Order: sequence, then C-alpha cells, then structure tokens
Amino acid sequence: MSHIALRDYQAQAQYIKFEQWHIGCFSPVPLQVTSSHDKPVVIDKPVVLFLHGFPSASYDWHYQWQALRHSHICIGMDFLGFGISDKPYPHQYTLQQQTDAVCVLLEHMKAIGIEACHVVAHDYGVSVAQELVARSQSPALVNDQQPELNVALPVEFQSVSFLNGGLFAALHKPLFTQKLLKSSLGPIAVKLMNKRALHQSFMSIFGPNTPPSPTLINDLWQLLIVHDGRRVIPSVLQYIDERAVFAQRWQDALVNSKIPLAFINGIYDPISGQHMLDEFIRLLPNAKTFALDVGHYPQIEAPEAVTKALMECWT
Repeated sequence: MSHIALRDYQAQAQYIKFEQWHIGCFSPVPLQVTSSHDKPVVIDKPVVLFLHGFPSASYDWHYQWQALRHSHICIGMDFLGFGISDKPYPHQYTLQQQTDAVCVLLEHMKAIGIEACHVVAHDYGVSVAQELVARSQSPALVNDQQPELNVALPVEFQSVSFLNGGLFAALHKPLFTQKLLKSSLGPIAVKLMNKRALHQSFMSIFGPNTPPSPTLINDLWQLLIVHDGRRVIPSVLQYIDERAVFAQRWQDALVNSKIPLAFINGIYDPISGQHMLDEFIRLLPNAKTFALDVGHYPQIEAPEAVTKALMECWT
C-alpha cells in the first residue's frame, strides 16, 4: 500500500469546535453544513470511524483509508492534545473528555445524515471506544460508577473492532519511558525527548520483522511537536491511571455489549500483545479475533492483513 505524505494529511483536515478548542478531523465528505445553499451530503457507502493511539494521530490509519476509499466513508479525528488538534497547556487531559469530543464529532456526522457507523480503535483510542460502548448501554448493564456518563449516542454503532490497546487495565504493560513521563519527573524528562528517543521506543514495540521506517518516525515526530506537543505528554499519560478507575465499567460493557466486537492483535507487542488477546478470548469467546505476527501497530506493520480482517468484521 502506498504512503500518504504528511503535507497531504494536514491539507485534508477539517476542523470542528469542541468546547473552546479546535479538533482536526478527516473525512471525504464535509462534516459541517455552513449554509442552506450547500449541496446535501451524499452518504452512499458504509461509514467507519477510526480512533488513534498514543502518542500519534489519525495519520496511523492512512493505509486503511487508502485501501477503503472506494468502498467506505472513512472518518477520523486527532484527539485533543494530539496531531494537528489544539494542545492546551496546562490542561488536565482525560479519556472522558476525549469521549465527549468524539460525541461532538458524532453529532456532526448525524447532522449530515450518517445514522450508523463501524468503529475501529487502537491503543489510547481503545479506551475511548470502550467508554463509548459503555455509554451506549443502559445504566443497569454497566458498573455504574458515574451514571451521568450513560447518555444516548447520536449515531448507532454497527460494530467495534479493537487493535492493540489496554482493554484490560490489569494486563496493560506500559513502557518504562511511559512510566517516567507520567511521573513527577515527566515535565523534566519530556524536555529531553527527541526524534531519536521516539524511534527507540517504537523499535521496542514493533514486531521483530516489521520495524518502523525512518519516514514514519519523522512524520509522527512532526505531528507530535505541532503546537509544542511534547509538553502535554505527562498530562496525557495520566490516562493509564484513568483506565484502572474505569476498568470494571469497561469490562462489564464489553461482556454485556449487543454491538458486535472484534480484536485484531499484534501478538509480539510487549504492551498489549498475546496476553491481552488471551484475556479477550476468555471473556468474549464468541467475538471475532485475529492474531497477527506483528507488534503494537498492526495497521502500520501489516496494513493489508488489518484491512482484510476489518472487512471480515463488517460482514
């Protein structure tokens, strides 16, 4: 599959307003109707919403977007604090707030005529997708720690497909660098973070036969430093603790979900590889699962295999 240039990714962005911030979104159809004179948006293909991981951006999905561009409407967003979206500082970043931002995007999708979509999530986006699944259920079906979070979603989910991520907080194995950056030393350590350090971290989580390319590292680094993005990393990383707080709520939501679920897993991932897949199969034996001989970023390391698996999930 061909590579999408970073400049093209940035040029294709649309922006929506979330609270006082701007969120970079990507869609082949306009996400906002600005005038009554605008032509109606034609939704003539299945819609897929892609949610990216830490510390990258929706750019992670560019192979899938290219492969699916003729058969599906692929939509993505850079989370607050990520990619080309605003990166407020100082700010307390939370997964709940990121889920609220996705709900704003879903409202825009609803307004242009999208009634339903598939969801595909990776890493950080996995936790957001889990919260979305929880919010889609009645309060009686989830561990009701915060009942005000159980609200109707504007768009129906036809399926949710997870890639590598901390589905089960107790099994998540963050890197030493992640632990350091989220600690009290984080604001100091993050100043020493550079492209070489990013490359070393990615080498440790990619599969042994599918290392990250220099072009990928350069592109992700350029996205990370937009709006001085390094400085927000310690705050963003507090999501690791937030996963533990909502672990039971999210696990209950998966087990009780009426939405078809699937897990596409890079088994060589030291963070959320085979051990996470094993637990998913134990809890959800009837869900579709795919074990790939890659690491933490299956959508980049094995893009054709991931696209093929997604197509199977949607049939």
